[in-house]
Amino acid sequence: MKVSFHGHSIVKVETNGKTILFDPFITGNGQTDLKVQDEHPDVIILTHGHSDHIGDTEALAKKKNALVIANNEVAHYLNWQGLKTHPLHIGGSCQFDFGRVKLTQAFHGSAIVDENQQEITYLGMPAGVLLMAEGKTIYHAGDTGLFSDMKLIGERHPIDLAFLPIGDNFTMGPEDAAVAAKFLQAKTVVPIHYNTFPLIQQDPQKFIDALDGVNGKIMKPGDAIEL
Repeated sequence: MKVSFHGHSIVKVETNGKTILFDPFITGNGQTDLKVQDEHPDVIILTHGHSDHIGDTEALAKKKNALVIANNEVAHYLNWQGLKTHPLHIGGSCQFDFGRVKLTQAFHGSAIVDENQQEITYLGMPAGVLLMAEGKTIYHAGDTGLFSDMKLIGERHPIDLAFLPIGDNFTMGPEDAAVAAKFLQAKTVVPIHYNTFPLIQQDPQKFIDALDGVNGKIMKPGDAIEL
């Protein structure tokens, strides 16, 4: 299994002959090394409905009729746009041909904001995602604040690799994310969701330095880990 990071919250997983993209915010993302025209995912997994996470899902999915997995509201919304979707919700899981996907809770928002019309379309609860494939477990926390049930997530599903937001302002900052890493007890934790916008500027090394007994790894866009 190959897992790579591509700026902001984009994670790519190549497993069981499938390419999976998490939160493919490419257009307008100055941190990513990806180009929409070069990506052909089989599966797209979304943590919530904000534009910096749904991103280029529609354009990417329509290339090869990729399956989009998301919470019930986001899945229905994108299905109405002509995409093939599978709805899940918090605590629910489903076995797919590439592995099992389970949604966990996250504390954040989930909506499409139309600045021109001054309208907000609510898109259900945000989520974290557990992907279990090839005997490994990856946890993408999505956008979230710190919560104590991360301990339970780690106890119920021993995690090999966790991606945690550290940007602060909209999510956990480095200090809270370090506590989250301790709760989860993942074998390796990677900081995400930082430095894309001025409000989430952070030094990821501060997160790494705050870790207590947990292995942390800063991944630059394009860096990959073999599990």
